[in-house]
Amino acid sequence: MSTRSRAVLLSAVAAVAGLTLSACGKGGTSGGGGDTHFVTGHDGIATVAEGERAAAPDLSGKTIDGKTLDVADYRGEIVVVNVWGSWCSPCREEAKYFAKVSKDYSGKGVQFVGINTRDTSTTPALAFEEDNGIGYPSLYDPTGRLMLRFKKGTLNPQLIPSTLILDKEGRVAARALEPLDDTTLLKMLKPVLAEK
Repeated sequence: MSTRSRAVLLSAVAAVAGLTLSACGKGGTSGGGGDTHFVTGHDGIATVAEGERAAAPDLSGKTIDGKTLDVADYRGEIVVVNVWGSWCSPCREEAKYFAKVSKDYSGKGVQFVGINTRDTSTTPALAFEEDNGIGYPSLYDPTGRLMLRFKKGTLNPQLIPSTLILDKEGRVAARALEPLDDTTLLKMLKPVLAEK
């Protein structure tokens, strides 16, 4: 490949990367759906006011351990949905925090659910959960079809890792498109948990 061809290719890759980053970084325009009523704070957490939230799509299927799970069964509880892959370094970094907060909030009206994606088999996903002390279920979504169920213009999981907080009505209240520690995760969770 000539030097000119490499330069053109690198410029194209840089342009696509820039567009991707700018699309993910601006609140209110996710998916190009116009005014979506959500605001992204300086901490990277996008939130939606209680009266303007969109319902989460159907998030159901087989878990990585072969059971059946439907997130809608947790209506009446706050649901923390974490999209992850065993191959994802930032997912490994945040896993210990999710394990800790899920244990701390067990029995307090909060349910954690993972969505494992892009793992070609459940073997590495199961090993990931065991290594990180993850005690909550994870849907197995190797092709990302569950992520594609979110409508354009809503708070949707665009990156891996992504974290969503669903309110007691099953509506998306908050989203983060970056790895979280326990402090940031609780900053997302506590305001929704405090809602009447």
